[in-house]
Amino acid sequence: MAPPANGDLGFPSPLQWKFSQVFGERTAGEEVQEVDIISAIEFDKSGEHLATGDRGGRVVLFEKTDGKDFTFRKELEKMDYSIARHPEFRYKTEFQSHEPEFDYLKSLEIEEKINKVRWCQTSNGALFLLSTNDKTVKYWKVQEKKIKKVAEVNLDTSGSKSNGAFPGKIGAESDFVFPPGGIPSLHLPLIVGQETNLVPRCRRVYAHAHDYHINSIANNSDGETFISADDLRINLWNLEISNQSFNIVDVKPVNMEDLTEVITSAEFHPTHCHTLAYSSSKGTIRLVDMRQSALCDSHAKIFEENDTPGSRSFFTEIIASISDIKFGRDGRYILSRDYMTLKLWDLNMEASPVATFQVHEHLRPKLCDLYENDSIFDKFECCLSGDGLRVATGSYSNLFRVFGSAPGSNEATTLEASKNPIRRQPQTPTRSLRSLTSLSRSRRRGSESIGIDAGGNDFSTKLLHLAWHPTSNVLACAAANSLYMYYAEENPHPESEHQK
Repeated sequence: MAPPANGDLGFPSPLQWKFSQVFGERTAGEEVQEVDIISAIEFDKSGEHLATGDRGGRVVLFEKTDGKDFTFRKELEKMDYSIARHPEFRYKTEFQSHEPEFDYLKSLEIEEKINKVRWCQTSNGALFLLSTNDKTVKYWKVQEKKIKKVAEVNLDTSGSKSNGAFPGKIGAESDFVFPPGGIPSLHLPLIVGQETNLVPRCRRVYAHAHDYHINSIANNSDGETFISADDLRINLWNLEISNQSFNIVDVKPVNMEDLTEVITSAEFHPTHCHTLAYSSSKGTIRLVDMRQSALCDSHAKIFEENDTPGSRSFFTEIIASISDIKFGRDGRYILSRDYMTLKLWDLNMEASPVATFQVHEHLRPKLCDLYENDSIFDKFECCLSGDGLRVATGSYSNLFRVFGSAPGSNEATTLEASKNPIRRQPQTPTRSLRSLTSLSRSRRRGSESIGIDAGGNDFSTKLLHLAWHPTSNVLACAAANSLYMYYAEENPHPESEHQK
């Protein structure tokens, strides 16, 4: 749904966000293991399931709980009003998707860390999803299977079971007779029932197609194909064919010294199976139509914002690099995240974004320190609500920000990934963009390290991954090894919201 225009029914009221659930919460003083840190998160299109991947190569699945798990039907019938519950989830299953590998030809270690997880179309009650590490994409099927429970039965002293099912002789003409007292060491199996287990199975492995680290995978709306993207190439795959892919985008120059930009993210259009978009380290988004040619080196559209004259500096290109892009549900808008801002683009307007949301403007004076600490290269993800009226992204100190994207909306809320999301006071961003020229000449004073700065920003805790439920105002956020979930209600006192 496109954001409503000014003068219609007005933009929606700001939301009041509340804590809902947490999975994997650590106790005070508990050390987080590197392999347990969440590195990917994704709702399926129905909103019934949620998947996370971690640095240990594991994929964990959650499912939406039924309302009957909380309230008995008789109790509901006694009430004279209905209870509108927000979606809640429970642990479903987990499996080891990737293992650490070693490339002996290149003497290169391949980590098991899950970079992306994407849901595919369900079929016959089974769940299907794609997961990838730096080099290999895998196609998984998770299905409930009934497993027979078998118990061992001892023969009694008469040479038969107590119900007389087994005679003392084996076969009608057999000369073998059970001895008196039976055979204690002889056990016969007996099926005593069935239990249902979730069984994950890897159906396909798509390997040896990328020389560089895979940063994106995206499944197509046709339900048959998907793309995988690394720094220089985008490959098109058929889900049923694992030994062949088609290179549809290749930005690798003949001479690598001429390389000026790399691919940072790629996404299929949600409804047009021939259209995809990919972003670059120069802050551009290219829209590609696969009907034009087999190799999509020429783009159909390019979305980029021109620099303000005199504003370029050493950091300009670094902070312009786009770390994530997402299509809106109707496919008309693209949301992009660079280091400083969120930008919302209309596919019909290439010259400039329709909205820009300041996320890290308060960090602009600290770019020198962030560069020396490598924090300036952190890749934050972004997401849109199902109705397209709001956008969200993460920040440092385990904070995340929610903005109203409807024209004229000034909703901007800062929350903390904890059981008390409004505990932290948000930074107040400014609308104006200050010049970076002075920063290129600045010098770092002393040898202090970046941990928690004077402004209270903790650069060691960062919220990189989050996802918005497709049909409800529910956000899932990954803070280290913990998965926090929040739901929102319309705020009756919009004036109490923090303004952008």
